[in-house]
Amino acid sequence: MNKILTKILFALTVIISLISCKAQNLPLNTAFSTIPEGAYLKDTNNELNPYVGVYKANFNGNEITLFITKQENKLEQSSLKNYYMDALIVNYIVKNSSGIILQDTQNNNIYNIKLYSIGTRPSQNAIHLAYSGTNCNVGWGKIILKKINSNQISWEYKPNDITTTAAKCPPTLDTTIYLPETKDLIFTKQ
Repeated sequence: MNKILTKILFALTVIISLISCKAQNLPLNTAFSTIPEGAYLKDTNNELNPYVGVYKANFNGNEITLFITKQENKLEQSSLKNYYMDALIVNYIVKNSSGIILQDTQNNNIYNIKLYSIGTRPSQNAIHLAYSGTNCNVGWGKIILKKINSNQISWEYKPNDITTTAAKCPPTLDTTIYLPETKDLIFTKQ
């Protein structure tokens, strides 16, 4: 009888341990400082879904096409902690007025350029995105998308660093920032 009771208690201990180790689901807008290691920031209110789609705009003679998708369980890694989150992933194509592609993260799979959501601001009807910048991280910064209506979003790009040096980046790499450095640019859903 004691062996059976010991086995049952051991099994219950293992089950309780597994349940307590399960990732904690938290809202998308949880403050970074309060996110526990391994947590999952879930889009429980479907705040990201209205932005999913293909959008186009023209700026300074260039046509910009955004391909916005939603990724669940995206791993976020930092030196402080790792956690998972639902996020918008933005790929894009920038063409000049002659139709020549200047930059393409949709089809060329340029792995060093990342553009994805890092938080929502429901009261402002906005999504904040982190942009890694182009080669050598030139142009890294924040992009804010605001939902105007079911077919249009407003774009604001705030670059933090728009220059580099030959010591930091090989001069053979294209460090041109092709994304529109502007506020209130309207993209229309296709």
